[in-house]
Amino acid sequence: MFDGNQLHDRGVRGVILSYVDTAGINRVKTVPLSRLDDAVRWGVGMSPVFDTFLADDSITSTDKLGSPDGDLRLRPDLDRLVALAAQPGWAWAPADRFTQDGEPWIADQRGFARRMTELAAADGVTFRMAIEIEWAAGRDDDDFLPACRGPAYGMTRLVELSDYCRDVLVALEDQGVVVDQLHPEYAAGQFEVSIAAADPVRAADDSVLVRQTIRAVTQRHGLRVSFAPSVVAGTVGNGGHIHLSAWRNGSNLFDGFPHSDGGFAAAGILAHLPALLAVGAPTPASYLRLVPSHWAGAFACWGVETREAALRFIPGTTGRPGAANLEVKCFDLAANPYLLVGALVAAVRDGLAAGRPLPEPITGDPVHLPGIPRLPTTLDNATNAFAGTPMLREAMGDALFDAVVAVRRAEADRLRDQDPPTIAAALRWVY
Repeated sequence: MFDGNQLHDRGVRGVILSYVDTAGINRVKTVPLSRLDDAVRWGVGMSPVFDTFLADDSITSTDKLGSPDGDLRLRPDLDRLVALAAQPGWAWAPADRFTQDGEPWIADQRGFARRMTELAAADGVTFRMAIEIEWAAGRDDDDFLPACRGPAYGMTRLVELSDYCRDVLVALEDQGVVVDQLHPEYAAGQFEVSIAAADPVRAADDSVLVRQTIRAVTQRHGLRVSFAPSVVAGTVGNGGHIHLSAWRNGSNLFDGFPHSDGGFAAAGILAHLPALLAVGAPTPASYLRLVPSHWAGAFACWGVETREAALRFIPGTTGRPGAANLEVKCFDLAANPYLLVGALVAAVRDGLAAGRPLPEPITGDPVHLPGIPRLPTTLDNATNAFAGTPMLREAMGDALFDAVVAVRRAEADRLRDQDPPTIAAALRWVY
């Protein structure tokens, strides 16, 4: 429950109203704490043009969006209001967007995620999701110099940045974020934090909040952070894998997988993965990460605990009830998390309705197996697959769907014919 006096006593003087645009950038307005009640009641003005912003702040357009006309109202969700441990004096809340008449905005991404979740609940299906956060910590401003030298997954790396990683954990704990684990990752200077699963909208909120917190802690340590899918071209990038489970009447649909409704749910995701890449791998740099034999999930297949498959089924530890889940590995953190969780829920609903069976699982690296389809290798191809998927247009509505198509095509055009190092550098410090 919002308590302005309590926040004031904690030193909070400003509140960040946060939403994520179609390009995956966290855009904000802020208000003094004393004006938060007004922001909740009347909203804070923000142009609808941001739905067609690109990652470099240039603007594209659709037949409905991208003009200088109109205004929207950002309204903070006080149920998610939190004082920021690594940004003293500030609190944060995700915002929903409304028209001047008080109607939900037709292209509001967080509203889309909520709507899909509510439609699934009306069908009797609820979800638990979590988005893994990988990032690279660096020491310089332009190129990337890793902030530590230790080996992948090694204790040496944790010793080198022990205070830093501790401060990340402390800040997240102080903000009420439940951390499952934090560890050094494979790439130079790379770490990963796993957050407890939640309903889809909260999982997307957590993804935004956790990255903002890591960025703030990193800056306070004199370092710089990149969540970009490709930090240095030709090396392993940052993923944004999603773990999900679907539930009906208190039972996990992935129990008994694939011989259960969980198999239909996974088949819905697998069938739409080429199109979903335009949502979950939304930049040209995403396809520098999405390469075979790098555990990125570059092939449209599934396997049990198979880290090269785009869909990795995780049965869970024996004796731990409800732990079975599906990991989608081909996505990254340039994605708008609200668009992504909403699109995944839509794909699961489609799979459950169609009752389509899963193909046989694979084992090992699919690059060595005949007949395993590769996922799109360019943003152009993923966008074409997305544009040709009526299910996603119906789920998102024309305005939001067309904004995704326009922004993805403009992003592809913006970096067309550039070499991989140039593409990586263009987005390294944007995400």
